Amino acid sequence: MAETTTTPGIVATSSRVDGWRIQATRDVRYEIRIRDDVFDVNHTDLLDIGGSPARTRRFVVIDATVHQIYGDRVNKYFRHHNVEHELYVCSANETVKQFETVSGIVAAIDAFGIDRRREPIIAIGGGVLTDMVGLAANLYRRGTPVVRIPTTLIGLVDAGVGVKTGINFNGHKNRLGTYFESTLTLLDRTFLTTLDRRHIANGLAEILKIGLIKDAKLFELLETYGPALLEQKFQGIERSVGRAAEETLQRAIHGMLEELQPNLWETQLERVVDYGHTFSPTIEMRALPALLHGEAVCVDMALTTVLARRRGLVGDADCRRILAVMRSLELPTWDRHLEPSLLVKALDDTVRHRDGQQRLPMPVGIGDAVFVNDVTAAELTAALDELRGTVDG
Repeated sequence: MAETTTTPGIVATSSRVDGWRIQATRDVRYEIRIRDDVFDVNHTDLLDIGGSPARTRRFVVIDATVHQIYGDRVNKYFRHHNVEHELYVCSANETVKQFETVSGIVAAIDAFGIDRRREPIIAIGGGVLTDMVGLAANLYRRGTPVVRIPTTLIGLVDAGVGVKTGINFNGHKNRLGTYFESTLTLLDRTFLTTLDRRHIANGLAEILKIGLIKDAKLFELLETYGPALLEQKFQGIERSVGRAAEETLQRAIHGMLEELQPNLWETQLERVVDYGHTFSPTIEMRALPALLHGEAVCVDMALTTVLARRRGLVGDADCRRILAVMRSLELPTWDRHLEPSLLVKALDDTVRHRDGQQRLPMPVGIGDAVFVNDVTAAELTAALDELRGTVDG
């Protein structure tokens, strides 16, 4: 069939012009900025974004727990700068990470009457909240700018730096979602001072993931300083711990971005950052709300570390080191829901998600990874028995 081109990017599929093939590209740019103490009135990041309208307005979606601690400070910041604003307080956890919550956010945005060209939505909270607000912003008027201010460690190093949005549906984690970049993400580690110890550990799991599959130096930092980072909440009360906190965050974020940037829309399905995310979505949803996301990821990584050891990809000594670091970070390596039938179901679901292949990342030593497509139910059962032995022992 002959093709004729009349306009760049538009191809008529025949001389009779009874069909067209359209090609277009979209330039995607977004910025991630470290900004400690983001609500210091001398910081104008939240005012500068979106242009300079005659009347500055901001719609803010804030996690309910974060609002209890920081709500007054957020209000004072905007009042100081004479910004008309509304704080929409939203409960945000995995049990309400669903479309009904997103619909409520969209209704509030609509009632505020946002100018979607000049008034970015501001999301302040953990990864669950920024996921939901990102989806709401993407859906509202087919795309409204959004600024993310993650307030958890997992938000700083994982959920806050990519372009994926998602909500749970039909018992499956993040079954509905989009790819939608936030115009700006502001990373403020001072929020970590008000996190409880368990949620710091939760974020450390995603940092450990990067160390295990691509950055041996990052793993060594966690091995040496992990308990102190947990104790001091990345604030660096001691100078050496402060330096380690800065390097740990920088390496974790940069390592994540190195993997995400060339493959933002996940056209390449072999992604090393999927390490720890093969079995964990099913485990997490089954254990909900008892198991946090990072905890489920760590259980997955413990299992696949043992799988890798049994295949000769990870030596015995490194396997022991990895499990020891997990425990030093106060992360679980086992969950009562772990059973062969559940893992087989999880793997089957992953195969559907990864275009008919397992594409399962496994560590190679510490700091490298390989993809496998031949994990069997018998192999999972044997690895489970071995992992259970490390817990019982």
